[in-house]
Amino acid sequence: MLRIISLNLNGIRSAATKGVFDWLAQQDADIVCMQELKAQAADMSPQMLAPRFDHHAYQGWFHYAEKKGYSGVGIYSRHAPDNVVIGLGNAEFDAEGRYVQLDFKGLSVVSVYLPSGSSSPERQEAKFRFLDVFYPHLQQLKAAGREVVVCGDWNIAHREIDLKNWKGNLKNSGFLPEERAWMSRVFDEQGWVDVYRRLYPEQGEEAYTWWSNRGQAWAKNVGWRIDYQIATPAIAAAAQAAAVYKASRFSDHAPLTVDYETALPR
Repeated sequence: MLRIISLNLNGIRSAATKGVFDWLAQQDADIVCMQELKAQAADMSPQMLAPRFDHHAYQGWFHYAEKKGYSGVGIYSRHAPDNVVIGLGNAEFDAEGRYVQLDFKGLSVVSVYLPSGSSSPERQEAKFRFLDVFYPHLQQLKAAGREVVVCGDWNIAHREIDLKNWKGNLKNSGFLPEERAWMSRVFDEQGWVDVYRRLYPEQGEEAYTWWSNRGQAWAKNVGWRIDYQIATPAIAAAAQAAAVYKASRFSDHAPLTVDYETALPR
């Protein structure tokens, strides 16, 4: 079995104080994809760089943002990859620390953090620029003939079932028609698979992975499903179970765990 976890930490130092490493020690994950580190190399403790637990140890690979306390992604793996790719090769977004890819034999795993456009019109335009860059990148990934799992905070709820208050968000970043259409093209035209949705096509509120800090969003489960594991068809078909962990809160996002009925290619 291959267990992959994706989690937006909303700050790795903050999540550490909330017990995320104690939780990870119990998960027996092979690979952990993280987003929004909000840290740079100098801020990272030895535990954050390479967590060691009783039964297993991880090595970490990271893409830090140039701006302090902002963005950043990483991947922990129990197995050494054959190759590591840091960044998309796009100066604007590589400065923001948004992409790490580990290549194993026949399998690539990606941690990606798509921009949020909710803070200003300028950031929404940046988000659209990212989508324009990322779409052909996804095409190239899929065309390479490897199995791929792309984990991350996509900052887009794809369908009405993916957020509580869809009617009230039709004109808001994260649920704009253009964003949703872009995701549909990723699935329908490129052939990527939304792994959670493949397993649980009808789950609504159980599937949410993010809750606003405003109002009573968490208490009332007024959430959004914006964290995904999106995969090439063969490994997506090997997914046996997926779960969103909500018993403890490490962040404003919840971890998404998927178990794939396959061994990590060695």
